[in-house]
Amino acid sequence: MADKHVVRFEPVGIEIEVAEDQTILRAAAEQGIMLMHGCKEGQCASCKSFVLDGDDIELDRYSTFALPDYELDEGYTLLCRAHAYEDLTIELLNYDEEMIRSGLPIQQAVAEVVANDPVTHDMRHLVLRLIEPGEVKFFPGQYVDISVPGTDATRSFSMANTSSRESGQLEFVIKIYPDGLFSHFLDTQLAVGDRLDLTGPFGVFTLRDSEEDLIFVGGGAGMAPILSLLRSMAERGISRKATYYYGARGRRDLCFEAELRALETSLPGFRYVPALSEPGPGDDWDGETGLITDVVQRHESDLVRAHAYVCGPPPMVEAALPLLGRLGVPDKRIYYDKFTFTGDPDKEAT
Repeated sequence: MADKHVVRFEPVGIEIEVAEDQTILRAAAEQGIMLMHGCKEGQCASCKSFVLDGDDIELDRYSTFALPDYELDEGYTLLCRAHAYEDLTIELLNYDEEMIRSGLPIQQAVAEVVANDPVTHDMRHLVLRLIEPGEVKFFPGQYVDISVPGTDATRSFSMANTSSRESGQLEFVIKIYPDGLFSHFLDTQLAVGDRLDLTGPFGVFTLRDSEEDLIFVGGGAGMAPILSLLRSMAERGISRKATYYYGARGRRDLCFEAELRALETSLPGFRYVPALSEPGPGDDWDGETGLITDVVQRHESDLVRAHAYVCGPPPMVEAALPLLGRLGVPDKRIYYDKFTFTGDPDKEAT
């Protein structure tokens, strides 16, 4: 059994035990502490923190774009890659006091494929029925890791539904990539009745309690966690003013249109604004056109009091974050998931 050490997080005053063969982030998740993070692969810097006391730390492979050498020398670390070999005190640089103590301990689960249906030409609606245990508790907007059969790899996918309690099911919206380790398997081999191993929940892309307006910006399979949040709002009767800007290339890339239009009726103050960046001659489209960030800029001018949720491909997220800042959204109120792909470095789009 690996030795354990105490890691204390400041300024929140939380202590956890971390085994040497665990990353600090993983140990925190297993103990229900929801630290800010993104990719879990040392690439996005969402979990970057500063080591106040202790220096016996080893890091798994990571990107120097997320943690440059000079920052490492100054005492910064990435919690998703860091292994503690002595007691440590760590200053959290990016944290949400509302969420940090409200975490759900991660679970291992086995699930059976119920459906694997196309929702666009290159995205699937995967529905799994939980076998053991029969329920996995999660907050809308979170994700699980799915083991890729026949490999030691896992891929992260956000739930599109709001709970597994009544149905015993988990829903996902997954984009198919020709070189995607899991998505290619999903496209060519995975069948109804097959079983998959899951671990979770993870993530802090969750709805914060507030009366402020909401701006959702999505693209591709970023539909899943935002749909989960919107479904949760409808179930809970949340009437905050909310706008969902969703970007696609052509009409064939749009999905869940009927449900989103229905939510405009059932959710007071909700508006769905899809946009096509490359509408074709046969699309018969009279809606918004252009990049989704351009559409947001045309429609919004003052978002000082808004909360923004951004989820989709990295280029879209990277363009949306500074735009939302210029429109007035405070950094601490911008929540985002940036999907990456198997073929480009290690993770697949969720």
